[in-house]
Amino acid sequence: MPHQEPEAKIFACSQSVYLAEKIAKSYGIPLGKVTFSKYSDGEFQPSFEESIRGLRVFLVCSTFPSSDNLMELLLMIDAAKRASARHITAVIPYFGWARQDRKDKPRVPIGAKLVAKLLEAAGATRIMTMDLHADQIQGFFEKPVDHLFASTIFLPYVKSLGLENLTIASPDMGGSKRAYAYSKFLESDVVICYKQRKVANVIDTMELIGEVKGRNVILVDDMIDTGGTLAKAADLMMEKGALSVRAICTHPILSGEAYEKIENSKLLELIVTDSIPLKKESNKIRVVSCAPLFAEVMQMVQHNNSISGKFLM
Repeated sequence: MPHQEPEAKIFACSQSVYLAEKIAKSYGIPLGKVTFSKYSDGEFQPSFEESIRGLRVFLVCSTFPSSDNLMELLLMIDAAKRASARHITAVIPYFGWARQDRKDKPRVPIGAKLVAKLLEAAGATRIMTMDLHADQIQGFFEKPVDHLFASTIFLPYVKSLGLENLTIASPDMGGSKRAYAYSKFLESDVVICYKQRKVANVIDTMELIGEVKGRNVILVDDMIDTGGTLAKAADLMMEKGALSVRAICTHPILSGEAYEKIENSKLLELIVTDSIPLKKESNKIRVVSCAPLFAEVMQMVQHNNSISGKFLM
């Protein structure tokens, strides 16, 4: 008797429905029904409104602040486990708390490790995410992790621009590996920004390593939070003679005065994914959806096909 894979269903946390609907449409199945009961004190309880016994369940939830998103995901995983789902895949386009991947000073937590253990304790049997802030976070899990790269959707867009004299830039030393990966596929030069901070989200000094005069520059990073780094880097590169400066950032956190900083900077364009919903529209921000990428990889996982072709970095 031939082996049959369990049927798949896709569900979403309340703040990720916008993305899950697009993923489900690309996958070719309707988004599953889940409701959230809320108490007056703020406590909430998810409930699957259809049977998931023996099925492969994909739970879509980016864990950006507030912590309610992470708590929703944990409760949904626990509910799926207790409802006898056969496989529970936590699909986390943006993996929050990833910046806490090590002890960079005494008496601080390693938040990314804690989140990994919480997901496994809740009952997740597989993790699917995109552009982790630090690659080593995969090692925090004892379950399989599918770490996707947004370069598979960004590179076709960059090529469509037809830019000459292209240079890829990293806004900091930590992102140099990502910048070199992009430059390899685009056959371009690379420059790196060297920055120093006194406190988180506040840049003290920034210097440029490399030449940008007469070049069209594209900054690449995994996330944009306050926007200070990219705005300062774009302004610095234009002062150094760059023809234009664009930025590619996978996760648009865009907190505080980020939108104003982007609008007032010399950035020509900011290209992001929809892993996190935008708080407001901007003429400088272009969104490239990651839904088709996740839907395709989810189908590959469902049918036990190799996903190595989706790793460009």
